[in-house]
Amino acid sequence: MLTQGKAGNLQVEIYESRLAMGVKAAQDAVKALKEVIEKKGTVNVIFAAAPSQNEFLAALSASDVEWSKVHAFHMDEYIGLPEDAPQGFGNFLRRAIFDKVPFASVDYLRGGAEDIEAERLRYSHMLEENPVDLVFMGIGENGHIAFNDPAVAHFDDQNLVSVVELDERCRNQQVHDGCFEKLEQVPTHALTLTVPALFRAEKLFCMVPAATKAEAVEKTVLGEIREMVPATVMRLHKNAILYVDPDSGKELLEAGFGE
Repeated sequence: MLTQGKAGNLQVEIYESRLAMGVKAAQDAVKALKEVIEKKGTVNVIFAAAPSQNEFLAALSASDVEWSKVHAFHMDEYIGLPEDAPQGFGNFLRRAIFDKVPFASVDYLRGGAEDIEAERLRYSHMLEENPVDLVFMGIGENGHIAFNDPAVAHFDDQNLVSVVELDERCRNQQVHDGCFEKLEQVPTHALTLTVPALFRAEKLFCMVPAATKAEAVEKTVLGEIREMVPATVMRLHKNAILYVDPDSGKELLEAGFGE
């Protein structure tokens, strides 16, 4: 680890490489998973889907967690993509982890549902019936968490799942990440778990590598807590940790953040 520090309640750790960041985050996540299983018998977990999670998910899927006691939930999904579209977040998670280990259950948001409002209500009810223990997440270039972009993020949202319009910077990120060839191919709307839905978890693990996230990380840690930078709300959570690499943590290092 290069350095660490606190921003409000948020523990921030900067690692020497993207791989080291992902591996350490996975080690900490495995410990948390085992602790909840020991206490409750099973554990409910929300997973984010993005290239930023690759190293973390690879290390996590190779661990010795009792996966048959893990119930997985899906953080967000595009509306309107074909069911087999490789860019679909559910399909990303299948490839990255859901098809690699024997989960007790995996419940997907169905962005291709004929009745999106019914799907929103179905998934909201599922989250009510299955309180979340842990969240594995990232931060977008615009500071979003899940698909709660600055224009639609509400820290006091009354919904657990919302239908949202994606802002242009968020959609451009999908092009930068190599998920789509051009902006016109990126869906304009999505289903997303809201900020309060994520905040219900006992612990948040947030993995954010890459230079494209440096501005978002700096604002998250050092900026004003506000809905226009949704990730700043993590500083208010009782048990959240942010893992970054030298590229995403560049501005924090330049500002002298940490021990």
